[in-house]
Amino acid sequence: MPEIKSEQGEHILSLWQGAWIAALITGVVTWALILGPLFWFRRRSDDEVPVQTRYNLPVEIFYTIFPIIMVIAFFSHTVRVQNIATELVDDPDVVVDVVGQKWSWTFNHPYEDGYVFVSGTGEDIPTLVIPVDETVQFDLYSPDVIHNFGIPAFAMRMDVIPGENNAYQVTPTEVGEYVGKCYELCGAYHSRMLFNVEVVTPEDYDAYLAELAQDPDHVADEPVLGGAYSTQPYLNGLDTEGEHS
Repeated sequence: MPEIKSEQGEHILSLWQGAWIAALITGVVTWALILGPLFWFRRRSDDEVPVQTRYNLPVEIFYTIFPIIMVIAFFSHTVRVQNIATELVDDPDVVVDVVGQKWSWTFNHPYEDGYVFVSGTGEDIPTLVIPVDETVQFDLYSPDVIHNFGIPAFAMRMDVIPGENNAYQVTPTEVGEYVGKCYELCGAYHSRMLFNVEVVTPEDYDAYLAELAQDPDHVADEPVLGGAYSTQPYLNGLDTEGEHS
């Protein structure tokens, strides 16, 4: 797992680490119960027939009740962390409309009375710029097929489903550059659905939006629901005869 750089991701990392520790302990106990009887109940006399035990009520109660307790504990802890990680505060500091389209991403930032945006194409990978130490909400949209918007450094990802407006929030904790991608097989160029993430200071974020607003090609009255994507750069030099119509 990558180094986590968000408040929500820290809770997920704690759950992940705890689950591995619990699984290790459970595995050790299980193997001890499997291999232990080879020693504990080995033949100790010349009798051909071992002692016959019909049942052991305390052991049967233990291996029935204890696993139920474990499952309840794991489930409740998972639900608690899930609720923390997916909670949406009423007033996020920043909202970004994220559009997953075949086969890239468009990031719409509200600015003054409209939006400024960046959109990936076949020639370049888009960059998502967000401020550090502020709650950022991603509203997810798709005009075509199911995608999945994920940033490993934040330990968060979520399906982008046509007709469903999913959303999640992150609070980045460190300025830096990270990567993201689509985690849902979405078509021929799914592997090209990459994007970069830059976490900057709030002042640099404001300056970034102002710079985008100076270029009419990055300004819109409404969120842009998909950029122009070309597969041509990936087809140049390939023998595609008979593969594409």
